[in-house]
Amino acid sequence: MAFAHRLIDAGVDVVHGHSSHHVKALEVYRDRPILYGCGDLINDYEGISGNQAYRPHLAVMFLVTLDGHTGRLLHLQLVPMHMRRFRLNRPSRGDVRWLFDRLNSECKAFGLELALDLEAQTLEWKPSP
Repeated sequence: MAFAHRLIDAGVDVVHGHSSHHVKALEVYRDRPILYGCGDLINDYEGISGNQAYRPHLAVMFLVTLDGHTGRLLHLQLVPMHMRRFRLNRPSRGDVRWLFDRLNSECKAFGLELALDLEAQTLEWKPSP
């Protein structure tokens, strides 16, 4: 966390964490997104068991909109996906709800809360007015 903050303080606009096999917490620090762990969007080890509590079949596409002049985060949309047979499909509403609850629980420590659009099956962050 301290390293991610130092990167933002040094002028980085987005910190994209990787190598986690499941999605981890998000933070907005100084109007810049920190994605601590983006998980796997698709991988070549489907079917290997372990860490089932994290629902490794769930993936997330991160759609980040920044102000082109300032680098400030304007909008962040997360699109959950279900990995099966090396393809991405729309997840069940139950999986979307689970992911929403899990991420909001982890993001609470950073003062970040996502909104759920169950109809569109997306999670969103918007800056406070």
